[in-house]
Amino acid sequence: MTASRLAPDFVGYPEVRRGVRALLGSRAGAHRRPVPACPEWTVTDLLGHLIAIAERVLERHGGTPPVSPASTVPELLDRWDDVGEDLDRRLARAGGRSGEIMVMDAYTHELDLRAALGMPPPAEHAAWAPSFEVLVRGFSGSVAGRGLPALRLRTTGGSEWTVGTGRPVATLTAPAHELYRALAGRRSPGQLAALEWSAAPGPWLPAFSWGPFTPPRSPGV
Repeated sequence: MTASRLAPDFVGYPEVRRGVRALLGSRAGAHRRPVPACPEWTVTDLLGHLIAIAERVLERHGGTPPVSPASTVPELLDRWDDVGEDLDRRLARAGGRSGEIMVMDAYTHELDLRAALGMPPPAEHAAWAPSFEVLVRGFSGSVAGRGLPALRLRTTGGSEWTVGTGRPVATLTAPAHELYRALAGRRSPGQLAALEWSAAPGPWLPAFSWGPFTPPRSPGV
């Protein structure tokens, strides 16, 4: 996984949709498969969530979601593309990163889906770097908001971020995919503690609960 320059939302978002469609297009019956990273969801539930978020963002940008019903995986994928293509155009006109949280959520769930289907993460992805930046920013706010000392995050590939406020007093090093999943609430406290820390990890473990994310009790995938 390469953390390259930040692709615009209207580039990363359709790549997620294409990736999810490719994963599900040749897997009949996948709609009932559970998604371990989202314990209460099946694949169908995950798609429903992605569409609901897209429709909410579309309305915020002045668009109107389609009213046609969708229930099967092919119908849900088509509806997501209908909404997403309208969103892509609006995000391109808006510029900036007005859809970055939606893109991060969608890309994170693409990884959830890959894990559920036993597929590896993509080697490269346009949504990877901007989604990682959103997670780092949110985790940084959690570290600072809890009054914890600043922490350096480092991937084994050499990328670095400082989270929190001030000079970092410790470093957490992990493969890029593991660090992403940790920041996105997909790693248990035991898995987090088992990563490579330059100091005892205990003080920072509570900070991995932030925004919509809470580490699972059992090891995550």
